[in-house]
Amino acid sequence: MKYIAIVAASAILFLGSCSKKDVNKEEERKKDPNALKYDSLDWKADFKPMKSSPEEINGYKTRLAAFYKDFWVDGKVSGGFLVAKNGEIIFEGYQGMADERNKRSITAETPIHIASISKVFTSMAILKLVEKHKIKLDQKVNTILEGFPYEDVTVRHLLSHRSGLPNYANVLWNNKKVMMEREKPISNQDVLDIFREFDVKQIRPADKGFYYSNTNFAFLALVIEKIMKMDYPKAMKYMVFDPLEMKNTFVFEYDRDKDSVARSYKYNGYEWAWDDFDRTYGDKNIYSTPRDLFKLDVAMYSDDFLPKKLKKEAFQGYSYEQKGFKNYGLGMRLLEYDNGNKLLYHNGWWHGNNTVFVHDVKNQFTVIALGNKQNKNIYSAFRLAGLTGAYPLKVPSKDSLRLHQQQIKQKNPTNVVAKVKIKASVI
Repeated sequence: MKYIAIVAASAILFLGSCSKKDVNKEEERKKDPNALKYDSLDWKADFKPMKSSPEEINGYKTRLAAFYKDFWVDGKVSGGFLVAKNGEIIFEGYQGMADERNKRSITAETPIHIASISKVFTSMAILKLVEKHKIKLDQKVNTILEGFPYEDVTVRHLLSHRSGLPNYANVLWNNKKVMMEREKPISNQDVLDIFREFDVKQIRPADKGFYYSNTNFAFLALVIEKIMKMDYPKAMKYMVFDPLEMKNTFVFEYDRDKDSVARSYKYNGYEWAWDDFDRTYGDKNIYSTPRDLFKLDVAMYSDDFLPKKLKKEAFQGYSYEQKGFKNYGLGMRLLEYDNGNKLLYHNGWWHGNNTVFVHDVKNQFTVIALGNKQNKNIYSAFRLAGLTGAYPLKVPSKDSLRLHQQQIKQKNPTNVVAKVKIKASVI
């Protein structure tokens, strides 16, 4: 186990005044405004940290250390964990194996499959295209993607999961003829072609309700490719990863990366095999680290990285057909409370990867938890947002973990695997 508690994070922080490199970029931009059209220069300096007393920060660290031991170390989580307050990392820890066969341990530089947190990245790229007037949020998707068969679906509907489109995995698994004739994992273009060829129906018309579907973001990846005239992995590197200096973040490309990336494991430690859906991206298939995700977290505060008007549209709820505090914006989940408090986040699951990303703007509080061995303890990290006292979230404790384990043991004394599970309040 590699266990790190960060007291002063100046060595890895990227906040503060513009570097010489940034100054050079600024001079280049003045000469040619289009040369660095996706390079947001001032996002580092734009972050304005709140102030917390040393006692408050130490209190966070003490409770985070207890959580890490009880839920991560004792819970046998394999992955990386990071918490930041006011733009500074206050706790960080890594343990487990990236590759059991080759004995590669997980470190701060190990990219892990972030599952549906990939949707946050895809949405950022789409919003950058909107910012640059390449597309419009309310533009019909069939004006961008040739052969897109749904007349009523807009870019905004895809981003907010209000398109009414079913999940492509469910559609394709139910079509045995299509799946049996496959020789390679299904691509994003394959999804579009099959939806059109087989006249796949919407669950409901667009904008009539929320329905979470990976299909939406698989199609958004195609939109990015169409507009950028480059494949999604290259476009994301150009538009997001490189400008934010995310050195350990990339889009998984099946043929190139399947033998080298951190593997995914089941509860029992068996390696999770690749399947027919490991070639699609936009909805998943980005690999990253907690430190790189923290760079995105900080950049999201900057109006230079994303204009205030677009952030307002992205970070608001769109689905109010049912009462409740859960909602979805444009690529981000939300908890919206009656007192006006709003918490932005996104969790993820794919194969044995469980992930959490909390972007608490009100309190400048960040939680990032990435795991590559199936373990629901990881989702408990979401409830650490309750540490600030702004949200009615019960912070995970050793007592709650012990009680849950006892309940599971009483129901099934032989279920050894279940001893490290705990149900998350929000998935």
